[in-house]
Amino acid sequence: MQLRGLTRYGALLGALALVAGCAGGSSGDKVITLDYWCWSGSQAAKVAAFNDAHPHIRVRHTDAGGGVDSATKLLTASRAGNAPDVSCVEYPTVPSMIVSDVLADIAEYTTGIEDAFTPEVWGMTRFEGQVYGIPQDIGPMVLLYNARRFDELGVEVPATWEEFAEVAAEVRERDPSTHLATFAPTEFGNFAGLAQQAGAAWWTVEDREWTVDISDDRTLEVAAYWQDLIDRDLVKAEPLLTPEWNNRVNRGEVLTWPAALWAPDVMHGIAAGQAGDWAIAPLPRWEDGGEAVALQGGTALAVTKNSDHPQAAAEFAIWMNTAETAHELQIASGQFPASVAGQAAAAQGPPPALMAGQEDYWDIATDAAANTVSDVTWGPNVSTAGDAYRDAMTSAIRDGTPLTDAIRETQRIVVEEMRRVGFRLSE
Repeated sequence: MQLRGLTRYGALLGALALVAGCAGGSSGDKVITLDYWCWSGSQAAKVAAFNDAHPHIRVRHTDAGGGVDSATKLLTASRAGNAPDVSCVEYPTVPSMIVSDVLADIAEYTTGIEDAFTPEVWGMTRFEGQVYGIPQDIGPMVLLYNARRFDELGVEVPATWEEFAEVAAEVRERDPSTHLATFAPTEFGNFAGLAQQAGAAWWTVEDREWTVDISDDRTLEVAAYWQDLIDRDLVKAEPLLTPEWNNRVNRGEVLTWPAALWAPDVMHGIAAGQAGDWAIAPLPRWEDGGEAVALQGGTALAVTKNSDHPQAAAEFAIWMNTAETAHELQIASGQFPASVAGQAAAAQGPPPALMAGQEDYWDIATDAAANTVSDVTWGPNVSTAGDAYRDAMTSAIRDGTPLTDAIRETQRIVVEEMRRVGFRLSE
């Protein structure tokens, strides 16, 4: 999920010179021990490489688990005073961690790395000039599609969402057992990305006053678009990655997945026999000629306020996300790095196994990364929004009620909680 810290306050970042020397000297010969929580691939190898290169710092890695519970675990540990020195934090949850006073501002340690990331990527971890994390990986959205089945059915790759609906109808006509895509009611981050691509801004903040607009016109239009496809049986409303869905993918009955650049490895994990059959294309645009896409997912390495060694912790977070060794290990694990240098290195390698043979894979991937939606603000209670969305959408699919009503219900619950907690909201 895209996603992107609090604000539009990101500034252009600078060179990698700080990597070698931003921390550690003040402790003399004493070895500093840091605790690190992160669940994503390559972490153990990256930590081992860091420890080998930094004898003055010893990092202990724990896979604390990811997903929706990761932020809760970190918040609970912080309140108990035993949070790790550094933790992976998903971009949409950065604001809630800031509001809950979990994350330390490490701006004083990052002045030498301004050019390591694009302004859009930096914006996911910056707020009003403060820095609350070092971006690790990003998930710009693309369209995964089964190129072999597209050729068999004689359908074209859609460039717009209007064309996507037309192709969906062609697929159903030519093979009634097959759907172009799935609408998954629990995929909050995916829907958020599609709404952001359409121009939605669910949260904005100015002078600490919040505006919540989850049920804005653009979001309701996106919901109505998918409602129409569901009603006409042009897409199938069902959860992703279930045994049933996986079987349909393997039978060639699900032809696309609008998702992030981490999705090819996920799809290969369930349909390895289709390696080389799939490809990626630019995510269809809501308006013909529009280039921007949202980010779906991604993490930053954040230093917590519980850390007794914030400078060393910042040195570790920076190295993990800017050093050449680190991004090589990251790429090998299937992640798309957040750093400019890491993305350039990824583009020199082969495409993922699912897309074996697609010569323009990295051209499409890097173009998507370069054209992400700017100025996305995530709210302080994004976890509540996710829960409310999943409950309301699941009920709407089950009961046959409008998806637009589910969006309005999500808005109501988010606003109600923010008022109860004490946030200042605009009228």
